[in-house]
Amino acid sequence: MLQNIRDNSQGWIAKTIIGVIIVLLALTGFDAIFNATSNRQNAAEVNGEEISLDQLSEAVNLQRRQLQQQLGKDFDASLLDEKLLREAALKGLIERKLLLQGAQSADFAFSQSAVDQLILQTPEFQVDGKFNADRFDQVIRQMNYNRLQFREMLEQEMLIGQLRAGMAGSGFVTDAEVEAFARLEKQTRDFATLTLKADPAMVKVSDEELKAYYDGHVDQFMSPEQVVIEYVELKKDSFFDQVEAKEEDLQAQYQKEISNLAEQRQAAHILVEVNDKLNDEQAKAKIEQIKQRLDKGEDFAALAKEFSDDPGSASNGGDLGFAGPGVYEAPFEESLYSLKQGDVSAPVRTQYGWHLIKLLGVQAPEIPTFASLKDKLERDSKAQQVEQRFVEVSKELEDAAFEASDLAQPAQELGLAVKTSAPFGREGGEGLTANRQVLQAAFSPEVLEDGANSSAIELDPETVVVLRVKEHKKPEQLPLEKVSDSIRQHLVQQKASEAAKSKGETLMASLREGKTPVSQAQEGQAWKVVEAATRSQEGVEPVLLQALFRMPKPAAADKPEFTGVALGNGNYVLIRLNGVNQPEAKLSDEEKAMYSRFLASRSGQQDFAAYRRQLEAKAEVERF
Repeated sequence: MLQNIRDNSQGWIAKTIIGVIIVLLALTGFDAIFNATSNRQNAAEVNGEEISLDQLSEAVNLQRRQLQQQLGKDFDASLLDEKLLREAALKGLIERKLLLQGAQSADFAFSQSAVDQLILQTPEFQVDGKFNADRFDQVIRQMNYNRLQFREMLEQEMLIGQLRAGMAGSGFVTDAEVEAFARLEKQTRDFATLTLKADPAMVKVSDEELKAYYDGHVDQFMSPEQVVIEYVELKKDSFFDQVEAKEEDLQAQYQKEISNLAEQRQAAHILVEVNDKLNDEQAKAKIEQIKQRLDKGEDFAALAKEFSDDPGSASNGGDLGFAGPGVYEAPFEESLYSLKQGDVSAPVRTQYGWHLIKLLGVQAPEIPTFASLKDKLERDSKAQQVEQRFVEVSKELEDAAFEASDLAQPAQELGLAVKTSAPFGREGGEGLTANRQVLQAAFSPEVLEDGANSSAIELDPETVVVLRVKEHKKPEQLPLEKVSDSIRQHLVQQKASEAAKSKGETLMASLREGKTPVSQAQEGQAWKVVEAATRSQEGVEPVLLQALFRMPKPAAADKPEFTGVALGNGNYVLIRLNGVNQPEAKLSDEEKAMYSRFLASRSGQQDFAAYRRQLEAKAEVERF
């Protein structure tokens, strides 16, 4: 057959087809190839601005980490639908990009000096109430940011926050709307209820009905599918006795730790921004005038409060607190570290404008002794060795289990014990068998059907297991005699509920038509009367309150409205609405303000949601 294809490909028909394909590629293909190549690093484009694949990957990973934190360590991230996760992350990035574009087009801004102040004043970045550069780096590393990325993210979040607050804060309501809402909110209702109880004792279920239900729902009466697994367990802490910390390694680690300690300096500054009101020359002239006043002996803190354009520090006399190297811009930092305590710098230019910097204090790092750190260094050294050994042996276990037909040989090679679980189903059992990853592996086709050993499963950072199925108990049809009691109980409750509902609906129709007097008790029960009930009335089930406040107002005092509600326990409740009471007293100023704030906030949130939808509708979005 292959020879025929080769022979035919030499004919004039084949050559004609190939020629047509080449022409089509020339007309359309190269452009498609060029576009595919240029966009291969992008996930989407929003109004001409790109969202990279790296950004999407990070957003997906962030969503996954958040889900794991919310759902606990037993949550199996492999159960997540990657496609849905990716789509949700991309949607979030597109929405974020649109909001940033909206904020920029509306001329919202958040200055770099304000970002500095926000970072310096964030409690998570402080030690003993003062900013700590090492703590800052540690926290943002855990968030997978470097300093530049974190500042950019923070600035974007503040811009979006300004846009949201500006939009939400612009919502307003009229006095008439406030009063109408207050009337509805404060409205009370006079009602009564009559409960018709579902009585199982009055219901009979025949054997024929049992059999019919059983035959019609055979899938419900199967024995659960179960497995028994064998497994070997590798614990990290078992390696601690197998490693030792060498003195030379401890000394090297000590030198590394103390070399990272940095001097902290407390700076104060006066900032004159370069902006639409002041150009660079004017701002410099102003800062030089302030410097002249300082040179004549005026107080730095007082002048900072009067002239500094940094709102975060001006009210505090320009004080920026303690910070280490790498926090401020290079020109600012170089000037700060050239000063002696109490000195004030010459004017310094940064991207924010012109600064005068004063060194308020210096904190020299405290160098701990080797002896004071030795225990910690030894623990860290051992932990590092144990981690490495644990990873190596975990790989050895996985490789050995892959090659073996059972777990006996891998266990023997690594000195581990083969353990056996109790039977459990797909919903899981207790302990190890409650873990989602264990369940997924045990019921996977490779392990359950092919009889293979599983790959290494990390239960937590300290534990790895490999398992195989020892016994598979498949679902079987349960005989009627084993499930007849549960079927009978279900049918009895169902029939009792239906009887109560039928009786209630019949009575309600009679009441509405006036055939049955309202005062008549039903089977010895009296109406339970509640007057002036609010929307959150205590002692009344929420489902009854919801039905009550949906009912129309009675046409007259002697013409109540009726409705009925079936409860989850099978009972049926008749509701009789006697009257609707509207508040007459005027709202106090405090109440009016409270309702106004609530309604305005809700209106603003609705406006912001509508604005977001408008951005999406007008945007040119292309997904790759």
